[in-house]
Formats: sequence, structure tokens, C-alpha cells
Amino acid sequence: MMKPMTAAAIAAMIALSGCLSGGNSKSAENAAAESVGAANPYLWRATLDTMSTLPVVSADPIGGLVIYDWKTYEDAPAERIKATVYILDSRLRADGVKVSVYRQTNKDGTWTDAAVDAETGQQLENKILERARLLKASELS
Repeated sequence: MMKPMTAAAIAAMIALSGCLSGGNSKSAENAAAESVGAANPYLWRATLDTMSTLPVVSADPIGGLVIYDWKTYEDAPAERIKATVYILDSRLRADGVKVSVYRQTNKDGTWTDAAVDAETGQQLENKILERARLLKASELS
């Protein structure tokens, strides 16, 4: 079971991801990914939009991998989270994205790995998929 502070931090990240607005123009990342037939451009853009509250360590639109760095939220200063997103397909499919979330707690100045609710990654995957569908629909209209 997720601790209340962890739930608050992850809920804030998910809530903020829904505040982003869509656009009709293709980004450079989307165009680059489409041109080589790599990661799905909608999933790529949706990943960057959805996870925008986390700092990016590495982003590879060709390989479909985004690695995020640790982030601590004000309402949970003794916890931090990070994530890795894998875009697994060039098509927009429900199984085309995988999110791994990591969590640590600070005890006496030492960061220690802690459990993450199993549903957290799935919830983020669903948010990314939802955003990707909106991006695709906005381009088609």
C-alpha cells in the first residue's frame, strides 16, 4: 500500500500532466521520430508532456527511451521519485508504452529504496496513452 505522502506526490505529478494543452503543429521530436520510423511520435510527445514535472536525464526519440531524474515534492520532502519510460512500438497501441517508477525515502540523511504501488506505473501509462490519443485526434481534425 502506498503511503499518504507518496500518494500525494504521485497524484500531483499525474494531475499536473492533465493541465497541458494540445497543439496542432508537429514538434521537431515528432517529425524526427516519424522520419526514421522509430518510437511512435504521439507516444513520444505524450510522454514528455505527461511526465513534464520530472527532470529529464536522457531522451532518445529513436530508441523510444526517456530517463527521468529524482524529484522531491514539497508535500513529501523525505521522499523522492524518478521514472523511466519505454516506448515499445512505432504504432499507437495500448501496449506500446511501459513506465517504471522508482521511489526512495530519506532516513537520517540516507536515501533508501522503497516500494512503489504496483498501479502507479499503469496509471501513468494510461495518462500517456490518453494524451497520445488527444494529440493524434487534434492533428486529424
